Amino acid sequence: MADAAPATGAPDRVAALGEAGAAPHLLARHLTKVFGPNPASVLPLLEQGVDKDEILARTGHTVGLHDVSIEVARGETFVVMGLSGSGKSTLVRCLNRLIDPTVGTLELDGTDLLGLGLRALREVRRHRIGMVFQRFALLPHRNVIDNVGFGLRVQGVPRSERTRRAGAWVERVGLTGYEHALPRELSGGMQQRVGLARALCTDPEVLLLDEAFSALDPLIRREMQGELARLQRELVKTVVFITHDLDEALRLGDRIAILKDGRLVQVGTPVEIVTRPADDYVRAFVEDVDRARVLRASDALAFAAASGTSGAAQPAGTVDAHATLGEALAAIAAGGGPVRVTAADGRTLGVLDATAALLALTERERDRHAGGAASGPPLPRRP
Repeated sequence: MADAAPATGAPDRVAALGEAGAAPHLLARHLTKVFGPNPASVLPLLEQGVDKDEILARTGHTVGLHDVSIEVARGETFVVMGLSGSGKSTLVRCLNRLIDPTVGTLELDGTDLLGLGLRALREVRRHRIGMVFQRFALLPHRNVIDNVGFGLRVQGVPRSERTRRAGAWVERVGLTGYEHALPRELSGGMQQRVGLARALCTDPEVLLLDEAFSALDPLIRREMQGELARLQRELVKTVVFITHDLDEALRLGDRIAILKDGRLVQVGTPVEIVTRPADDYVRAFVEDVDRARVLRASDALAFAAASGTSGAAQPAGTVDAHATLGEALAAIAAGGGPVRVTAADGRTLGVLDATAALLALTERERDRHAGGAASGPPLPRRP
């Protein structure tokens, strides 16, 4: 995994949790899920620190999650990643109660989801939470327009209205002309566009995507990642995206949560995950990531200021704060000197020179030589 795709999220639109009194849109606290005939009997073993393999061997129960807590801000793209068996799909299914956790609490904008009866829960799923599945889950006997409008049909929306709204989404995801095609007549990427349009057609507050692009060929997968990023910039939904692919996580996520054996290992921005791995498990994930495609010009600028390596030389060019560090270094080389880093509104954030950019780029090596400890200032979230 030598190259990580440049991230495309926009964290400046995401309210920082804990700042300005912003409450999380989706809140999960101490979620534990045990599969088996008597889940409660396993909880004391978990509290004693017994691992999931030993619990399976001793009790026949499978631990899906243990003591997982997450907060997702309104409008945030929150990526959950981990290897097979890490608990990521179990977590996303707990968030809309396709699976009920053994213990824990779960809130959507202050509503206690675990306290809802079946009818109220059904209404939440119909109107407030949408989901996109890995294997598309399209209705094979219904055409594209009817698949996209199926959620509206379940809501009782009249046919003329749902056809109008579904048609608008078919156009929005680039499937104009395929309205009357059956799923078997579509490519995998086209089928997943139908699935994405179906989930968004009901205008949910929260969109859950469970390895939604994992079954696609690499080129189509990247195309769908771009499509999701484009839609998110327009719609600003609260998105929980499940993946086992770090490149995908770095490209899409405002923040990333990493699971291992049902436990939460680390939550952070892509920059924090890459530059401040919490342990050897996370460090192995990010070891071969091309930092020049993950870090931004603003990240290097903040590092330079905190490290005292920023200079006052006259800038020879200008780069946007969103530019990758690789793009900033190319601009420095092309201009033969430092570059001015500017915000979206044109404000000058500072001047970045080659020394500061290269220090940010090589910080990982210095951290490794220091035994894995963070040796520089924490790099902030992307602008």
